[in-house]
Amino acid sequence: MATFSLGKHPHVDLCDLLKLEGWAESGGAAKDAIADGQVKVDGKVETRKRCKIVAGQQVNFNGMSINVIN
Repeated sequence: MATFSLGKHPHVDLCDLLKLEGWAESGGAAKDAIADGQVKVDGKVETRKRCKIVAGQQVNFNGMSINVIN
């Protein structure tokens, strides 16, 4: 499973994570996928586009998974 490092940041917005990982072509595409219920955070569907993802959480989209770390 892949990992995403927050570095010095306390969180990353869910829509930005999808875009940064290349899972969505654009911010708009990421927001649409989230709004359509295609993204899960810690096993639960997440529809908040700007949901704050912090270290220790897992994000799943379109058969891909990533663990967020510090």
